[in-house]
Amino acid sequence: MLNQALENYKLILGSGSPRRRELLKYLDIDFEVQTTNTDENFPIEMAPEQVPLFLAQKKARAFDNIIQDNWIVITADTVVILNDEILGKPHNADNAKIMLAELSGQRHQVITGVCIRSQKNFRCLSDETKVWFKNLTQQEIDYYVEKYKPFDKAGAYGIQEWIGYIGIEKIEGSYQNVVGLPVQKLYVELFNFLKLQSEQLKN
Repeated sequence: MLNQALENYKLILGSGSPRRRELLKYLDIDFEVQTTNTDENFPIEMAPEQVPLFLAQKKARAFDNIIQDNWIVITADTVVILNDEILGKPHNADNAKIMLAELSGQRHQVITGVCIRSQKNFRCLSDETKVWFKNLTQQEIDYYVEKYKPFDKAGAYGIQEWIGYIGIEKIEGSYQNVVGLPVQKLYVELFNFLKLQSEQLKN
């Protein structure tokens, strides 16, 4: 079991996201949350699909000077991409309503980049989910934004909230990835990472 494999390590989630924290809990592993001040700037010429992995790596490198020898750190970043453009977090209610109107009746991508690191090793992965919204009415958009205030969410929505139940027709890929962390892939990669750590210790 993963908890047994981690018994000699302190697992750190380098994210303040309550949704990532909740998802990681479902793996039945012990961890602590520790965040760093990391800007989320990226090269303007970078392809949108590459941005979440780039930012996850940047967040992981922010631990360079503080990581301890028994730490394993997980960092992540999630982006919503519509028509090759990134929809970030809305600045206010009007901005959120505009984003949801753009997503209405369209298919978009949600991509999460994840990095796992120790003092010596660095392993990254990304996951993509395609999401289809029905045609949302203005009344539905207004209700969701005014009641749920999705200002901390990329693309101005949470699939686990009301808008996901009434507005999303189908997805292709991981549901948890849309929430913010592809936990199935992460579970597998953590085992692979720990195996690498163990092999290095033997040598």
